[in-house]
Amino acid sequence: MSLDRVAFVYPGQGSQAVGMAADLHASSEETRELFALADSTLGYSLSKIIIEGPEEELRRTEHTQPAILLTSIALHRALGLQPAVVAGHSLGEYSALVAAGALDFADAIGLVHKRGRYMQEAVPEGAGAMVAILGVDEEAIRAAIDGQDGSVDIANYNAPGNIVIAGEHDATLAVAEKAGGKSRPLAVSAPFHSRLMQPAAERLAADLDAIDIHDPTVPLYNNIDATKVATAEAIRDGLKRQVTGSVRWTETVANMVSESGVDCFVEIGPGKVLTGLIRRIERSPARHNVSDAASASALRDSLG
Repeated sequence: MSLDRVAFVYPGQGSQAVGMAADLHASSEETRELFALADSTLGYSLSKIIIEGPEEELRRTEHTQPAILLTSIALHRALGLQPAVVAGHSLGEYSALVAAGALDFADAIGLVHKRGRYMQEAVPEGAGAMVAILGVDEEAIRAAIDGQDGSVDIANYNAPGNIVIAGEHDATLAVAEKAGGKSRPLAVSAPFHSRLMQPAAERLAADLDAIDIHDPTVPLYNNIDATKVATAEAIRDGLKRQVTGSVRWTETVANMVSESGVDCFVEIGPGKVLTGLIRRIERSPARHNVSDAASASALRDSLG
């Protein structure tokens, strides 16, 4: 099968699980070296947290973000194939950039560790909230936001009828109730992709300016604009705006199909969250996920 219409996509926070990539770590020297590089770059044993837990440590945002990136890149390298285009959901955009050669792995894992810490420190724990609203269109959600005191933003356009809002705790819950539909508070420690993340955005911008970013070897569709970017400059700008801006995943997937002719999506990383969302956005493309050594080997044989 040709890879010229295949997109690789990478998950964000929420897909983590203790033991992810443990089988790959046990069987692959390359993976063990990658995990060791992550540990030495960060100055603590992220490997131990990923493979052994405890879950409370893995759920800490400053650990979760590098853990998912490390797992995704280990799986990407185990797959060993190059797609036509890449994208990632929120944090997953960093995995996509490493896979596309735009970010050095060590730089990326250091960045997302800081990104997680900055996001956690931007808002006191419990002061913010994120809520998924199901079965309600954007207009109704915006109307509910417009009539609400307090800071609330649309954080994620995940799929048709699946929108996430974020902001001040009480205001966010009130908007969800007014909007109707089914609402589900997310188990996160901060209101990501909202205006409340501005302090984190400012701190991360300085770090982004201090590292090397390269033009990607394959085009990337970014979160903030849902458009194809092919230069280091555009990548850096998009990552800065992404912290407080909406994840436009619905548009991203639709544009990859309509503009780049993608007819197959491969989710690379823990879990199957993106595979489920893509099924709701575009029904015709094939969908696969690579989440362990066996699925990487099987897909490499079928695609390669």
